[in-house]
Amino acid sequence: MIKPFILAAALLTASAGSLNAQEKVNIGKSNITLKSDLMTPEALWAMGRISAYAPSKGGQKIAYQVGYYSVKENKSHHVLYMMNADGTGQQLLTTDAENETDPSWVGDRLAYLRGGEIWTMNADGTDRRQLSHTDGSVEGYKFSPDGSQVILLKSLPFHEVIKENPADLPKATGRLVTDLMYRHWDHYVESIQHPFVAQVTASGIGAGKDLLEGEPYECPMEPFGGIEQLDWSPDSKCIAYTCRKKTGVLYSISTDSDIYLYEVATGKTRNLCKPEGYQAPKVDVTKTLRNQAVNAADNLQNNPGYDQNPQFSPDGKCIAWQSMARDGYEADRNRLCVYELATGKKQYLTEKFDSDVDAFCWSDTKDAMIYFTGVWHGTFNLYSISKKGELKQLTDLVADFGSLQMLGDGKRIVAERHDYTAPADLYMVTPNSKNPQKTTVQQLTYENKHLLDQLAKPTVERRWVKTTDGNDMLSWVILPPHFDPNKKYPTLLFCEGGPQSPVSQFWSYRWNFMIMAAHGYVIVAPNRHGLPGFGSEWCEEISGDWTGQCMDDYLVAIDDAAKNLPYVDKDRLGAVGASFGGFSVYYLAGHHDKRFKCFIAHDGAFNLEAMYTETEENWFSNWEYDDAFWNKDQTANARKTYANSPHRFVDKWDTPILCIHGEKDYRINATQGMSAFNAARMRGIEAQLLIFPDENHWVLKPQNGILWQRTFFNWLDRWLK
Repeated sequence: MIKPFILAAALLTASAGSLNAQEKVNIGKSNITLKSDLMTPEALWAMGRISAYAPSKGGQKIAYQVGYYSVKENKSHHVLYMMNADGTGQQLLTTDAENETDPSWVGDRLAYLRGGEIWTMNADGTDRRQLSHTDGSVEGYKFSPDGSQVILLKSLPFHEVIKENPADLPKATGRLVTDLMYRHWDHYVESIQHPFVAQVTASGIGAGKDLLEGEPYECPMEPFGGIEQLDWSPDSKCIAYTCRKKTGVLYSISTDSDIYLYEVATGKTRNLCKPEGYQAPKVDVTKTLRNQAVNAADNLQNNPGYDQNPQFSPDGKCIAWQSMARDGYEADRNRLCVYELATGKKQYLTEKFDSDVDAFCWSDTKDAMIYFTGVWHGTFNLYSISKKGELKQLTDLVADFGSLQMLGDGKRIVAERHDYTAPADLYMVTPNSKNPQKTTVQQLTYENKHLLDQLAKPTVERRWVKTTDGNDMLSWVILPPHFDPNKKYPTLLFCEGGPQSPVSQFWSYRWNFMIMAAHGYVIVAPNRHGLPGFGSEWCEEISGDWTGQCMDDYLVAIDDAAKNLPYVDKDRLGAVGASFGGFSVYYLAGHHDKRFKCFIAHDGAFNLEAMYTETEENWFSNWEYDDAFWNKDQTANARKTYANSPHRFVDKWDTPILCIHGEKDYRINATQGMSAFNAARMRGIEAQLLIFPDENHWVLKPQNGILWQRTFFNWLDRWLK
């Protein structure tokens, strides 16, 4: 099978870096020979990345999307493959350098996006036809079950918050901002997405009708929502969609989104989460919503938190969606809500599962089972839940399952899976809810086998330690390839972000434990207080207490490793982390009592008073800090939070630190990283600042990614080797 990729000549014996567009799709993976059996940044960027996939209606075929990255050209190429449902017969469908993405099925033909338009082709790649003609404006789509209609996602100009510049000043770059929130993560809000429903005819796709015509709200929701936030009813008569119908300051402090039901024939829309005429209680926008009326017990029945990603049941009688209970809390527990359309009854099925419901899908069987992935004890495994609330764990693997889709036969599930030693591949899961031990998992794709077979893998171990409050904490310990138990290794404490993101079996193209281990480091990655997968009490303990128990947990984890693991060199310890992990590093820099020899903080919060008004998503700071810093009646938690901001302890810094930040990171502004670096240098501490003018909270461009990895390991090696 052929692979369209570009590989760095410095790493590989054969390079495709100078090939033209047509030659890129004719490269064979047999040409790739690594010079070492240890993971490198170049090897990471040579890997294909599976993303979207679509099982055919009959269940015989699966189409899927893979992204390949050119370091030399500093860009990506996304292609489509087809395979049989058992993983055989893989065929590359994309035949040129144009990106082809978002596969789905309309009847027995494969639909996809190309150049911002919807196309279709036969399952073997023949008979390609362009269906839409919108000047390249389609950003997402979903066909109705009967194929007669399609939802189109398109961006519209939006000037409610940032005013349009005068027509006679076409080269003016200024932005006149009149309200919150005018930025999202990495971009200014000068357009918003709306869904349009269009007819599909013999001549193609019509112009479409705007479901939110005249409304100043986006759907899907910023910043990460996609077509999964809308769904068709099985009879193709209705659309369920997700929307947060707020603007300005109230939008910036609220996470209250709802599920709406739109009747295609009439345009009638109703809110499934709230009663008609509902008025939200007034709130103090400078304080946490935790104890305000909007989150009072008598208002929780009105779904004031995040509600999103609706899916109709196969019989069309119910809609399931992910539901958070409380407003203003973006990391509240994701429950599975099932709404009965005939009665309006809402049922929360997963109350016995004290963790988050992540991806989910309906079965197509009489019992109307729902399958979902959820994190527990550091892994995302597969579960089933009946409409009666009967919960079963179907898999128990040291791995993470990601997205799920039912195969066309309604009995099997196509799922994405990855772990610390393998990036995403597609698997077929045959669930058995009556006897979970008989659930089978079969690997379908081996996208990067040609590279992984040449690489020595690290060893991954579980380790439980007692925290200072007497609880048991799970840490993942990752040992280098070719591990020698008689040697002592430099060791890294990994500080997780979020602050409520699990240290599960994730695969990352930056914070990649396999490459850290390949550089000769032991990694200790604790699931400290504040992470999901260990019960709600454990997870919620971090809000209002960023520098308390969770920081004790970090020190307990690294102290245990240094004392009890003979291969850990206690004189060569480093601490690294991003986002809340970067904040953790900045805080530990003033409180580590000389444990660590160096630090790396990526996109971390340094000055919490500054961050309160710098971040664009104000609900986050309100919930986590309790109060605006200027409030005189602050809670005890708020006073503690601001008093323990890392910038207040720079006088105690004594250890080299590397600060990394993206200037397009609007969640944690680059001034935070710059301030930390400047403070370190003014204190006479060895420091470096890696600043990316064109990156956001993540580093997404290939050459920037490799620069990140090289800088990361050069810094660690300088102080720990």
